[in-house]
Amino acid sequence: MKTIKQEYQIIKRYKSPFTFYLLSIAIPWSLWFLSAWLSHQTPFTQRIEWATGICSFVGLLAPFVLALFFMLPDKELRKDFLGRFFNFNSIKREYILIAFFLMLLSILAAQAISLFFGYGANQFALRGTFTFTSALFPVWFLLIAAPMLEELAWHSYGTDSLVSRFNLFTASLIFAVYWAFWHFPLSFIKGYYHSNLVESGLLYSLNFVVSMIPFVLIMNWLYYKTRRNILLPVVFHITAGFFNEIFATHPMSKVIQTGLLLIVSVYLVMNNKEMFFKRI
Repeated sequence: MKTIKQEYQIIKRYKSPFTFYLLSIAIPWSLWFLSAWLSHQTPFTQRIEWATGICSFVGLLAPFVLALFFMLPDKELRKDFLGRFFNFNSIKREYILIAFFLMLLSILAAQAISLFFGYGANQFALRGTFTFTSALFPVWFLLIAAPMLEELAWHSYGTDSLVSRFNLFTASLIFAVYWAFWHFPLSFIKGYYHSNLVESGLLYSLNFVVSMIPFVLIMNWLYYKTRRNILLPVVFHITAGFFNEIFATHPMSKVIQTGLLLIVSVYLVMNNKEMFFKRI
């Protein structure tokens, strides 16, 4: 097992954040804007559906491929990457429970609070259907694949490359803003979650952007508390999408959820000042 000092030394080898993040937005944006154009074609033939789905998926896959491109040629980075999947022996059980259940608790608490503002208890019912479509791929597949591929990029190379230049708090804020822009073209793909979100109203679209801040702070806290384990951020991200999708949640409850997660993130930052504000 690597010591904390050794982990800090290896983080300094993740030294190309600008190139990584530039390519990680340029390639997906190019493919996703093409997908957006295709998704509005009439008639929407099966061939166009396939092209829309493939372009969307390749754009999603691109950051992870780029992360591998930066890591695999370097023996030390390759070893570090592979070793961070199964380092569970050094992880406290409570962090595993947080990864699996924090997002469930937060959405249930938000829905409960919304009752005091007149929103219905029917939010606690299971929806039974999905709130969006995904062209070629089943929605359940994307609810798993999208978070997995994203975190295999962001928490294999992306986060550490930022932390090699900034403290964790600054790196988290930079990434939260970047991540919000990264999703932007998806709001133009017909039927996709982000497109439906835009149609639901400005407040709910802004909430998605603001929610990135506490989500990233909490996920990065979890990442570094677990000695940079990659699988737990994957789990945390999957549960965020899954639990926010299975209930008949009113969009305002998701705004309340963001407020709750902001409180949690402020608490974590204030109680882990050295982690968040000290440079490696």
